[in-house]
Amino acid sequence: MTVIKIMFDIGQYTSWFGNFIYAYVFVCGIILGSFLNSWMWRVRENVRVFALGRSMCPFCKNTLSWWENIPLVSWVVLRAHCRSCKKRIHISYFLIELFTGALFVFAAQNFLSHDSFSEWELFRDLCFITFLIIIFVYDLRFKEVLLSVIFAGIFIGFGINTFALNYPIQPMLIGLVAAVAFFYFQYAVSNGKWIGGGDVYIGAMMGVWLGWPTVIVALFLAYVLGAIVSVFLLFFANVTRKTPVPFGVFLSTGTFIALYWGDEIINWYLNII
Repeated sequence: MTVIKIMFDIGQYTSWFGNFIYAYVFVCGIILGSFLNSWMWRVRENVRVFALGRSMCPFCKNTLSWWENIPLVSWVVLRAHCRSCKKRIHISYFLIELFTGALFVFAAQNFLSHDSFSEWELFRDLCFITFLIIIFVYDLRFKEVLLSVIFAGIFIGFGINTFALNYPIQPMLIGLVAAVAFFYFQYAVSNGKWIGGGDVYIGAMMGVWLGWPTVIVALFLAYVLGAIVSVFLLFFANVTRKTPVPFGVFLSTGTFIALYWGDEIINWYLNII
């Protein structure tokens, strides 16, 4: 990854090249977002990812032409409708591509602003962002957590943090045990009514990624965000207290915030007590 480091070092001192890097990262991000859109519905429909070849309409299964499959652009040009069956393509497809690109640019900018960052940290953050997007979107759309994705996230996160970045293992193990115990207790006591079993596994991934005590920040933020959104929906939407809440949405959001600002939040809290 030395070439990547050199490119980013040049980008720090040459504005036009830095803008080129950001544009390149953004394009890579929206391409990945487009792939995730296709991958998630195929997993949901139990279709082998590469079995049917090129991208297709999720409704009529018509194979898309190249110009129908340009991230962001095609959705706008086709006015959010399939050219063949005329069914509406939900705006979430556009937003997933856009936000994946934006989050990739954010990670790259964060990499440029810290001299101590390594290429492996950038790679780790891009992997983490990808996993969080999948958890967020899949749980929001289908109210499910893909355990295969969680296990992959645990394995990759532990591998990068331990062997590439040489992070100490103890904080990761403590974070894993603390998060799993926290969620499993709620799951066991409520017999699965308060949280789903998938949240326990998400907790394990959060613990490995963030370590102790940063994982506590992620959990706190997730519950605060969940409470705020739930109260808002109770007052302004057609939901009840028994309506299932996709908690993976809030866990992934809390994890992202803690990943980048967890230490600052902890220091701020310690300074006021």
